[in-house]
Amino acid sequence: MDAHPLKLMVQSLAAETAFVRSLLFGVEGGAAPHWQAGAHIRVSLPGGGDRPYSLMALPDLREGALALGVLREERSTGGSLFMHALKIGDVVMATEPVNNFPLHADGSPAILFAGGIGITPILSMAAELKRRGDPYRLHYAGRTQGSLAFLPQLRGICAEALSVHYDGDDSCLNIALALDTAPQDSHVYVCGPAGMIDTVKRSALSKGIPPQRIHYELFKPETPASGDKPFEVELRSTGQVIQVGADQSIIKALELAGLDVLYDCQRGDCGICQCGVISGIPDHRDVILSDQEKASNKVMQICVSRAKSERLVLDL
Repeated sequence: MDAHPLKLMVQSLAAETAFVRSLLFGVEGGAAPHWQAGAHIRVSLPGGGDRPYSLMALPDLREGALALGVLREERSTGGSLFMHALKIGDVVMATEPVNNFPLHADGSPAILFAGGIGITPILSMAAELKRRGDPYRLHYAGRTQGSLAFLPQLRGICAEALSVHYDGDDSCLNIALALDTAPQDSHVYVCGPAGMIDTVKRSALSKGIPPQRIHYELFKPETPASGDKPFEVELRSTGQVIQVGADQSIIKALELAGLDVLYDCQRGDCGICQCGVISGIPDHRDVILSDQEKASNKVMQICVSRAKSERLVLDL
């Protein structure tokens, strides 16, 4: 079965900021697949592999089209450079939409946080909440004025429900303050850098919001961490030992060894690839495990996390 069954043609594109580009695609040979706020597709890269991009419910989106917003990474490993080089008429292959960051449907209030390019799924959530008539507030943060994409579209969607924050002035986002007046039955959604996600999670929990009402998705740079070293993974079921290179994920090393591994996001925020750790010390790099789970070293997300020890024995 084709892992990237959607054939998408670029219909239009626009520079939203100096570093963020929006792309509008038509689906070749069929109708656009149904998707809901929070969903993403994975776009195939010409050199192999793919990259995830959240689908956007832009106000002027034509019926049957799919819209993406892409940040050009300063040290791109291929994904954002490829997406920013696309021209009208170019064709890419992509997966069907997958949603690991779904919006609640119980009518409760929502507090939305977005940092930088993390606005892409949050914009779709705001549009859906407005359509439903559910109460919400959106806090959108960036470093400086001019750095935030899709502000005109967001102002059209959210009106007074939008708060814009910049790190360098008096509008700087105070997450604890933003959550002070949140009703106890609120759902909290955050997408952005890991530090922002961690702060929102801690603040929401301290305000008494239950963990099952705190939802997050991480947008990470494409570059691997510097200084990564190779290590070994041993499979408990067979005793097979697999080398994981300094520039490889555990999942990639397992696949190259001929193993079929269950995973999706490859960003450490969906939990699908979680597995047990029998021995060894993981280097946790996900945002889904609690501090207690990480300290226990009994489970890990093998899409992004690595090893501090020379070998990990995994319950695989």
